[in-house]
Amino acid sequence: MLDLHEAQARVLEGVQPLGAERVLLDDVVGRVLAEEVISSVALPAFDYSAMDGYAIDHASGSATPRRLLHESRAGGPTPPPLEAGTAMRIFTGAPMPEGADTIVMQEETSREGLETGLVRLTGAPKLGDHVRRRGEDLAVGTVALTRGVRLRPTHVPLLLALEKTRVAVVRRPVVAILATGDELREPGEAPRPGSILETNGPAIAAMVRAAGGDPRLLPIVRDELSALRAAIDDALAGADMVLTIGGVSVGDHDLVKPVLADAGVVLDFWKVAIKPGKPLAVGRRGTTTVLGLPGNPVSALVTFVLFAAPLIRALSADPNPLPPLTRARLARALRHAPGRLELVRVRLHDDAGLVATPIASQSSGSVPSIAWADGLAIVEKESEGIAEGGEVNVIRF
Repeated sequence: MLDLHEAQARVLEGVQPLGAERVLLDDVVGRVLAEEVISSVALPAFDYSAMDGYAIDHASGSATPRRLLHESRAGGPTPPPLEAGTAMRIFTGAPMPEGADTIVMQEETSREGLETGLVRLTGAPKLGDHVRRRGEDLAVGTVALTRGVRLRPTHVPLLLALEKTRVAVVRRPVVAILATGDELREPGEAPRPGSILETNGPAIAAMVRAAGGDPRLLPIVRDELSALRAAIDDALAGADMVLTIGGVSVGDHDLVKPVLADAGVVLDFWKVAIKPGKPLAVGRRGTTTVLGLPGNPVSALVTFVLFAAPLIRALSADPNPLPPLTRARLARALRHAPGRLELVRVRLHDDAGLVATPIASQSSGSVPSIAWADGLAIVEKESEGIAEGGEVNVIRF
């Protein structure tokens, strides 16, 4: 059996990011930028005031009252030039009048009667105070966003300010999902003896979407060679990744591995020294990677987090596809038999640092346990257990 890190490296080995597509801004969040975004406009677009106050020319000094002439407000008409030695009322966001180079905050002035039209400066403004200059943030022709950035909602206002309505991003991987097993039934289907509701496919589809992929959930397929071969062929057609669920262990009815081989998928490995999730089949046909996930609900979701999500991110050009680790201290001790790395479902809360509380049930068939968990605490394979208060690495969901 491969250890976790070697298995992850083998899954990601030689993976090339997918091609680019141009999309509208409402479809960019979570996508990786496939081009440099060059500023075609200056930001800010003009000199403006960052405060409510008065625009002055600094060279005229601040000792004597100034005549107050005109005003400049955001969205108003272009203000006339400032006469030397005078002041102009100005509001936040309003353009600077020609001849002005400094803003005096309203709090650092006094008016000598509204009817006199005079304003006295009570502070000692510095040249350029509270003035935002044209191109101060971005000059025309400079790089606003570099290729390879994973776009967040906070990038959208910048793209809009640059008048970009479409940008080139790496295409989302198309991920075909195929759940297998005679025991499975679709939601809404009448129960039959020994059947269980198929929850893995929709759950994995949701996780594919969250990881940045485009899920294609196929109908359940029974444990029958010809039906499984037809379903595998359908899954491989046009997909960048194929995720099968179930049928990859060593039982008499575990048919996925031989059918994959018959379909031209070259298997690389099929066991990983982890708990849960040991029976994981990994192979390729051409540029399409196939991951055969175990059928137990927790095992399927854990192996997705460890292997499928990083592969989706790598295909999406994410330079750091593996899940980040967070340190936490255990709320109670964990026992562990050396041999396989264990991924323990934990709840997380903050108490002068991150605290991880193991979920009571660690059964690989416990659907509530994965729903209630906030992450996976990693217990290394050689460990004999971790004491209460001991520190562990955690993969957060």
